[in-house]
Amino acid sequence: MNDWANSGVDLHLELTAGGGTRVAVEGALREAVRDGRLAAGTRLPATRVLAADLGVARNTVADAYAQLVAEGWLTARQGSGTRVAAGAGAAAQRAAAAVPERAGGERYAYDLRPGSPDLSAFPRAAWAAAARRALAAAPNEAFGYQDPRGRPELRGALAEYLARVRGVRTEPALMVVCTGFVQAAGLLGRALRAEHGARRIAVEALGYPDTRTILRLAGLETVSLPVDGDGARVEGLREARADAVLLTPAHQFPAGVPLSPTRRTAAVAWARAGGGVVIEDDYDGEFRYDRQPVGALQGLAPEHVVYAGTASKSLAPGLRLAWLALPPALLDAVVAQKRLADHVSPVIDQLTLAELIASGAYDRHVRRMRLHYRRRRDRLTAALAERAPGVRVSGIAAGLHAVLELPPGAPPVAYLVSRAAQRGLALQGLDALGGEEGAAGQALVVGYGTPPEHAFAGALEALCGLLSAIR
Repeated sequence: MNDWANSGVDLHLELTAGGGTRVAVEGALREAVRDGRLAAGTRLPATRVLAADLGVARNTVADAYAQLVAEGWLTARQGSGTRVAAGAGAAAQRAAAAVPERAGGERYAYDLRPGSPDLSAFPRAAWAAAARRALAAAPNEAFGYQDPRGRPELRGALAEYLARVRGVRTEPALMVVCTGFVQAAGLLGRALRAEHGARRIAVEALGYPDTRTILRLAGLETVSLPVDGDGARVEGLREARADAVLLTPAHQFPAGVPLSPTRRTAAVAWARAGGGVVIEDDYDGEFRYDRQPVGALQGLAPEHVVYAGTASKSLAPGLRLAWLALPPALLDAVVAQKRLADHVSPVIDQLTLAELIASGAYDRHVRRMRLHYRRRRDRLTAALAERAPGVRVSGIAAGLHAVLELPPGAPPVAYLVSRAAQRGLALQGLDALGGEEGAAGQALVVGYGTPPEHAFAGALEALCGLLSAIR
């Protein structure tokens, strides 16, 4: 058996022509360190291994290593091999990591756009401990091909948790684990269209534009429901001739208001009368501050309401874990779509979340984060009241974002967003979430949950500095 097959270290290098083989190896190694492919502390392959991989003499690699050690790119110690030096390539890496990045490649010193929790508060220790326990207890079959609905451990834990915390009426057999609400919306849209003949779905006029796109790609026509202080105006469902409706009843995104009791009753009555389907996006249902929690709409009519929840706000969007509690009539169609989409969501993370919930660690984390975000919200409102009293703050009884309504005569939202970007502050206007009908007014949507803890004070200062001139 060849030594290189068991070395445990692989390294791909592109050798450029010219300058001699040793020079080419040196240059390729420098470039790998410089562009971050070889991070500080990375152990390099043994000289005989790399020489065999590159098809060069062992002395050529040894000489290249020695030259880069002399230049400070690498370090070599007896017994620990050759490694990338601690400072090598660090300047470029520090510059890239100095500010946060969102999809699209934009980098800002401070990010107050909505949609993300405080990722610095992810419960790493609790998650790691739960993962160890889950892996130790997992049966062998858990690592094979799975039921597209997801692991029974997680579906069981979620059914109990949602019943206790959100008033959801379901059972593990009716739950499907997804890789986020984006996938959930696509599965539901395709299931409604292909298996139930649905053609039109109503959506709130204020909301994530991507949701409309996902539903359209599933073959559904979207129609808008206006939003006011009582939430979506569901009385328009009959006139819209919708087969289904997507709502955020506990905390409308982004307006921040709950669907009023009268409209909750009306939405359920519409579904029962005509066989319609209500999709309830409960994206941040755990976070309530100044009012009693609003129970899930699904509890009023489990046979007509799909409950959609996610770990993206309570834990982190990078986990790619969400769930659906389905009416029995929709289960087979959604499971069929899930099987075609990716068959099953990642198993180890499912087992870990199940253990986190079962152990009580998830409840403890949510309570800590509820207090954490409430304190942030209070800091935000106090700072704006002092420094920008002309700005009205709304939608703050729950969730992780606030709506900042600008007074008459304020600069256009687009100007403020652009001005903020020039100062290294990422903001989002309500108009960007206004759907097709221009439902938004002159307002900013501020995600006070987004910045890491060390950056929140600076983000707040940057925001107040921008808005302080508005009276």
